[in-house]
Amino acid sequence: MKRITISLIATLALTGAALAQSLPTVSGTVEKVDTAQGKITIDHGAIPNLNMDAMTMVFRAQDPALLKDVKAGDKVQFTADRVNGQISVTSIKKGK
Repeated sequence: MKRITISLIATLALTGAALAQSLPTVSGTVEKVDTAQGKITIDHGAIPNLNMDAMTMVFRAQDPALLKDVKAGDKVQFTADRVNGQISVTSIKKGK
């Protein structure tokens, strides 16, 4: 039973990682970073997986460590998804 449980957990973890990699990358410009609240405001293009048009909005960072290397004015490439009912940035990097 332990072997099956460990195998199932490993499979689910890999599936989650693969799902995160399949999210579309979106371009945007950081407007504000609130590290204390774990939030970031981004003026972004359309986000197809969320059926969202281009706009400026506040996102929660899935992992607050994602915010440490970005600041207002940075051009970024990011992915976003619904995490625990909240629209969240799941990855972000400086880019064009």
